[in-house]
Amino acid sequence: MKRFLAGVALLACAACSGGSSGGAPTTPSTPALPPTSETFTGTVPVGGSDSHPFVVKLSNGLVTANLTAASPAVAMGLGIGTIANGVCSVLSGGAVIATAGTTAQLTGTNFQNGTYCVQVFDVGNQSAAVTYSVTVTHY
Repeated sequence: MKRFLAGVALLACAACSGGSSGGAPTTPSTPALPPTSETFTGTVPVGGSDSHPFVVKLSNGLVTANLTAASPAVAMGLGIGTIANGVCSVLSGGAVIATAGTTAQLTGTNFQNGTYCVQVFDVGNQSAAVTYSVTVTHY
């Protein structure tokens, strides 16, 4: 008899907890974290590189990098990496050759919260130092 009553009680609980049929999804009570855009400028010497740190605050976040200006106009290396002992090490598969433009040339997902770096570097075609501007957008 105890098993029968336990079974009836379990079925009653399952029926009551089936959820609402209102059809409206629930939304989080806090607003989504807005993306942060940071613009960095610098100069890359012939055969060299320049990097800047940024902090991702949301795990599994999206990161984009956009080389917005390069003078003189030349294709540059653009990479995202991690910093160790003050050195920016570009992630495997985390770099492209890009010319300055208005849309992100580099996009990555699943970044864990922490400090990363953006690096702009000579890919072997500079004949003089290049001044640049790069915008990194992240969460």
